[in-house]
Amino acid sequence: MRRGWTGAALLVLAAACGGGGGANSGGPPAYTSVTQVQLSQASTYAADCSGVTQSGTLYPDTALEPSLVVNPTNSQNLIAAWQQDRWSNGGSQALNLAASFDGGTTWTLTRAAFSICSGGGSSNAGDFARASNGWLTVAPSGVVYALSLSFTGSALGPGSASAQLVAQSDDGGMSWSAPVALISDGAQDFDDKGAITADPTDAAYVYAVWDRLEGENAGPSYFAVTADAGATWQSAVSIYDPGSGNQTIGNQIVVLPGGVLLDVFTELDGINGVHPSATLREIQSSDHGASWSAPTTIAPVQAVGTADPLNKMQVRDAANLFSVSVAAGGTVYIAWEDASFSGGSYNGIALAESTDGGQSWSAPLQVNADAATPAFTPTVAVRADGTIAVTYYDFRNDLVAGEVLTDCWMVTSSDGITFQETHLSGPFDLKLAPYADGEGLFLGDYQSLGSSAAGFLPLYTQTPASGSLVRSAVWLAFPPAAAADSIVHVSFRAHGAAPGVRLTDAAAARVAAQIERTRAQRLGRGR
Repeated sequence: MRRGWTGAALLVLAAACGGGGGANSGGPPAYTSVTQVQLSQASTYAADCSGVTQSGTLYPDTALEPSLVVNPTNSQNLIAAWQQDRWSNGGSQALNLAASFDGGTTWTLTRAAFSICSGGGSSNAGDFARASNGWLTVAPSGVVYALSLSFTGSALGPGSASAQLVAQSDDGGMSWSAPVALISDGAQDFDDKGAITADPTDAAYVYAVWDRLEGENAGPSYFAVTADAGATWQSAVSIYDPGSGNQTIGNQIVVLPGGVLLDVFTELDGINGVHPSATLREIQSSDHGASWSAPTTIAPVQAVGTADPLNKMQVRDAANLFSVSVAAGGTVYIAWEDASFSGGSYNGIALAESTDGGQSWSAPLQVNADAATPAFTPTVAVRADGTIAVTYYDFRNDLVAGEVLTDCWMVTSSDGITFQETHLSGPFDLKLAPYADGEGLFLGDYQSLGSSAAGFLPLYTQTPASGSLVRSAVWLAFPPAAAADSIVHVSFRAHGAAPGVRLTDAAAARVAAQIERTRAQRLGRGR
């Protein structure tokens, strides 16, 4: 089933913030500084569409965790994916997909059979109750690949099952092949947090990577590759095992200009020990993933839990995860949440880079403009001309009791030192987002950031400005390539942590507690 619509694009300058319906009413958001188009629409999935008896709270008409790609053979062809109808204890009814052929102004909804609600069943690989962690990539030939974590039951729970499924589209995202299982497991293992990357240097190669929970205390990185543009996939194999009691999470592959692969991940060590730690690391392959190097350390992750400053309502953010992007010249950028800039009080947005193919990494710099408020869930991308962008949320306008007011921002830089901040939208009320059991209000573990000839294309989750119904929608923003003075909040220089600043024992305990929360997310409580 397909249906088309024209997104309600509306330009409103920051000086004219005022009324509007938000995703709740189908109208424009109450406060937007750039042109926006809403991609997700009211749900068409019945609460019992899977036919499987399930636990948890279902949030209809919620959409989150988007992914966006631009077709290199047709820059007007954009393809998007997102989770539709989120469950409180993890996953969603389905992954929705959509295609645009006019640069993102209008979209056609499409689906792949990644779960029962979207066409999965006993006759194909998609016979699962829920789908999550959708990820898109596009080959130089224009073939689009979509990856889904599809599962039934809680992770490692009795009778549970999970798989990493991939489908492909040869017509710009308008139709999708039947999904192929790269791996499929029962209750003894769980295949979590996958990402898929088409090799920009060779259209025949596409790489998928994820972590496989083998019991509660092991989580090696797994990898699968196609060398014939998706006609066949080689058997999934473990490419890095951090050892007993440790796990990897958030594996993502980027391809350097010479064809070298970097698998970047967070390693959670000592998760049941006295001093658990989280570290960004990467391994490399120069033979399309047939062999891999020993790991290189990028940086420690010192993230604490996030709550809005005014109401102290807990937020499930992207702590211990990251976003990574590679420039045309080979410089690799990685962004993540880190509390070291505030001495452990709250998270800021850290950015580091490697100019030597991942052999060494710069010290992290704080790149969120307002350092006096928590910032969370960064996404980094680099345009062909080398311009860097990072999007994120923060709480600087969280000023109304009873509401969790959040804004989305984008910072851009040509040198990684001096940045300009652009307001995208907000403040919107995060209290209207779906709730992740035991963890807090949830916009997704990640957002998306693409680019076209006209500029960057942030695709992100937003709630209504106000209201009483839990609702969230996925919006595509069109910030101008050269931001107008009226929507640039500030120009600033990125900076490292102050010399001599160390985490207090209390702050270190909060970091350790966040690592344990990240681990708990994976065991059936909100992946």
